[in-house]
Amino acid sequence: MSEDLHLRETALSRAELVQGVFLHVVRDTVRLPSGAQAAREYVLHPGAVMVIALQDDGRVVLERQYRHPLQTVMIEFPAGKLDASEGSLSCAQRELREETGYSAREWAWAGRLAPTIAYSDELIDIWFARGLSLGERQLDEGEFLDVFSASPAELLSWCRSGALIDGKSLVGVLWLQQVLRGDWVLEWSSAAAASIDAQSGT
Repeated sequence: MSEDLHLRETALSRAELVQGVFLHVVRDTVRLPSGAQAAREYVLHPGAVMVIALQDDGRVVLERQYRHPLQTVMIEFPAGKLDASEGSLSCAQRELREETGYSAREWAWAGRLAPTIAYSDELIDIWFARGLSLGERQLDEGEFLDVFSASPAELLSWCRSGALIDGKSLVGVLWLQQVLRGDWVLEWSSAAAASIDAQSGT
């Protein structure tokens, strides 16, 4: 917006720092609003999804997965990054199926979050799923995680106690709480209709 011009930085050049298997790190030289120059190092990310899968009994599907940077097992909602040229909904459906074995009859897009705005351009789309049916998981090679379910009350208590500290999942609990209270309304579509809408950009 025009009223933000006094805050904006202008990119002048880019240097490639790391091109790894997953991470792509760059350093941009930018011009500050003052006219001075500064360096901005950050991670380029293809984008990701997170799925809040609702079971018929009111519980939600969760995962426990070891996260090496923190060297601990974390409680999380199912999530994963987009493959090249993959749509957000297709990614959500694939990740839920591969990681948990669940497929869903209905889907609803909730919103988007930016989990690490200081050092990455990653955006995560939040999807809700319901009408679940269980099949076989298809974990990636080298991927190990436990799938379990919990009540919304248990989730809130884990947020309060610090048992759940994953940033995206904390946002997911906020969305779940507001949806269950009826304050934030979702627009549900069948899996087939949602896929068509996503492909057409509606």
